[in-house]
Amino acid sequence: MNNPYFSLPLVLVDLETTGANPQRDRITEVGIVQIDEQGSRSWSRLVNPEQVIPEFIQELTGISNEMVADAPLFAEIATEVLDLLQGRVFVAHNARFDYGFLKQEFKRLDMRLQAQVLCTVKLSRKLYPNEHKHSLDALIARYGLTFSGGRHRALTDAELLQQFLDVALKDHGVDVLHQAIADLLRQPALPPALDPAQIDELPESSGVYIFYGSDDVALYIGKNHNIRKRVLAHFSDGNPKEVQLAKRTQRLAWHETAGELGALLLETSLVSQLEPSYNPPQRRIKELGAWRLVSKDDVLQPYWTPWAEVGSEPVFGPFRSRREAANVLNKMIDGHGLCRQVLGLEPKPKSLAPCSAFLESRCRGACVGRDITHNARFSAAMERYRFSTWPYKGAVALAEGPEWAPVLQVFDQWCYLGAINHIDELPSLMSKPRQFELDVFKLIQKEFKKQGHKLLRLGIRE
Repeated sequence: MNNPYFSLPLVLVDLETTGANPQRDRITEVGIVQIDEQGSRSWSRLVNPEQVIPEFIQELTGISNEMVADAPLFAEIATEVLDLLQGRVFVAHNARFDYGFLKQEFKRLDMRLQAQVLCTVKLSRKLYPNEHKHSLDALIARYGLTFSGGRHRALTDAELLQQFLDVALKDHGVDVLHQAIADLLRQPALPPALDPAQIDELPESSGVYIFYGSDDVALYIGKNHNIRKRVLAHFSDGNPKEVQLAKRTQRLAWHETAGELGALLLETSLVSQLEPSYNPPQRRIKELGAWRLVSKDDVLQPYWTPWAEVGSEPVFGPFRSRREAANVLNKMIDGHGLCRQVLGLEPKPKSLAPCSAFLESRCRGACVGRDITHNARFSAAMERYRFSTWPYKGAVALAEGPEWAPVLQVFDQWCYLGAINHIDELPSLMSKPRQFELDVFKLIQKEFKKQGHKLLRLGIRE
């Protein structure tokens, strides 16, 4: 038996690429090891990525722009590569990276790759749960794996995976290894109306996912650092609510992000826009606005201002509705012994008569001229609700993702503008319409307090 690792043919795959984003970056090398009843066979090719390989990637892989200049385009080897992969379990280290890149390359050519996918990182964790590190470098060091070609070359790394399978087979035996692989390949029961191809497309990266029901209505929006794992968990959870959600789901959508912040911002915005029925109910914004303090006869009084009319003057809020703002103001008045008559919230009699709250000892007497600190106390009480003006001269950003390929999350005037990969994309982003969203505003404030030292001043204003 020449394939002791599993009952189905395997194909061990490793890619080298120009970066980490399959939508933007391209493949520079493909390494493949086929394993079946006839034994194992190796295949590799350099690939012209049709774009410049970053210097960092050249140093990491040893693959230079000169080396790939005369190499075939992926389109020229696509049919051959697909033939090598079809009908086999796709095996790779951090498999969704390699699988995702190949699927994207085939998609550009109107070709389709669909396979069962086995990640050897997950296999290592399952078979060696007491070990803390499962990177390929860790496996090389731990098990004395050997290689003659350059590390971080595609075929070298693919062949190292077979050495790891040999170690696992020796340590655990055929039955345990077969069962471990079968467990990792097992999929939960999927919603009957959901196209299985969508599950195959799910990335193992950070981002936001959306469950859609009939009439393309959003049912649920979630976020996770591993979209695929979290979505599949919904379908394996026996909770009645999850079962009902699965039955109603007809389509999935997702948006990958560079990290947790991008996912959190996007989720907050989408939940507010789409109001999915399975998410916790959101407090609706009926009439976003704020209080302005206006001096009338040397007395400060609150005036309600719709958010669309807020200008450069100081305001206090924002509040989701005038009713919410009134409730906050009433609690403040009662808590600080303020006078509703003086604040213009109750009719003021022609004669100097005390308000009803004064007769009940809840007003300190501003209505009868006995409270000379009323303005100061009212102003101080309102201060906790003062809307902070944008403290920067232009847009700012927080970086997410790897240092060599960061994604910039851009903000201006307490609005989230979106994500860019390069500063050259900023003018286009700044020209897009923006909308103030209360939940996003609160999230931005929280993140700035936490990560303010990491803010990048972009200094560009539309």
